[in-house]
Amino acid sequence: MTNSYTENTAAEQPRSLFGYELIDVLGEGAGSVIYAASDPVTTQVYALKHVIVKQEKDQRFVDQLLNEYEISSKVNHPMLRRAVDIKTNKSLLRKPTEAALVMELFDGTACDVAPPTSVEAIMDVFRQTAEALQALHQQGYVHCDLKPNNILVSVEGKVKIIDLGQACPIGSVKKRIQGTPDFISPEQVKCEPVTVQTDVYNLGATFYNLFTGRKLPTLFTLKKSENSFLVADAIPQPHELNPKVPANLSNLVMDCCKVTPSKRPADMAEILRRLEIIRSSMTGKTALMA
Repeated sequence: MTNSYTENTAAEQPRSLFGYELIDVLGEGAGSVIYAASDPVTTQVYALKHVIVKQEKDQRFVDQLLNEYEISSKVNHPMLRRAVDIKTNKSLLRKPTEAALVMELFDGTACDVAPPTSVEAIMDVFRQTAEALQALHQQGYVHCDLKPNNILVSVEGKVKIIDLGQACPIGSVKKRIQGTPDFISPEQVKCEPVTVQTDVYNLGATFYNLFTGRKLPTLFTLKKSENSFLVADAIPQPHELNPKVPANLSNLVMDCCKVTPSKRPADMAEILRRLEIIRSSMTGKTALMA
C-alpha cells in the first residue's frame, strides 16, 4: 500500500461499499484501493481493501484477499493487522466480480514513505517487526512478503505488520513465484518450500534497505541484469554504506540475507537475542563516552 494515488481514483470514489460508508482513500495496493470506512450501525472506523475483477487475471487479487482474511482472522497479536470481515459479489456463474476485506484501522505510515531516520529508531522497528513475525511463526504461518511498504509505524513508534495476502503455512510450496523482487528470497524465486528462514531473508533485505537507502540485489533481480555473476560477498555491507551502523548490526543484516536458508539465523528468537546484545553494546559505549 502507498499513500499516493491519482486524482481519478479519488474522483471515482463511491460513497459506500458493502454497507460501509467510505470516508477517504488511504492508498492503493496491487489491484486494490484501500479506504477508511465506517460501519453505519456501530460507527466503528475500519480500513477496507477493495478489489474489482476487471479481467481474468484480477482473480488472483481476490484470492489474496480471501487468503488474507483466512489467516488474519486466525492469528492474534497486537503488531499483526487483524481482519474482521470479508465481503464478495458474484456473477450469475458464481465467479467473484468484486471483494472487500474489512480490517482494523491503524494510524501509521509505511516505512517506504517515511523511513525511520536514526539507527536507533530503525533498530527498534527491526525488533518489533521480528517480534510480530515470531508470533506469526508460532501460529504456523510465514508472511512471505515482508518489505518496508508492509511495515506501518505510528508517531509513537508502534509497529503494525500488514498484508498477509501471500502468507501461508510453514513448509508450503507455491505454484508460481510470489513476492516483491527487491526483497524476495532465493527459495521463493525457485518455488521451493517457504519456511521461517524465508521471512528471515525478507526481514534482512528490508532492513538492508532501511539502514542504507539501497535495495539488496536478489536472485530475482540479478537474473534480469548483466551483473548476474554477483555473489553475496560482493554486495556492500550496511556499515560500509552507512558508517553509523555498527559492524555487528551490519553482520546480522547480512547473515539474514544468506543465499542458503540453513546459514541464516534459525528463527526470530535468535535475531531478537542478537539485537538485544547489539543494543546493550551501543548503550554501553554511549555511557562510556558520557
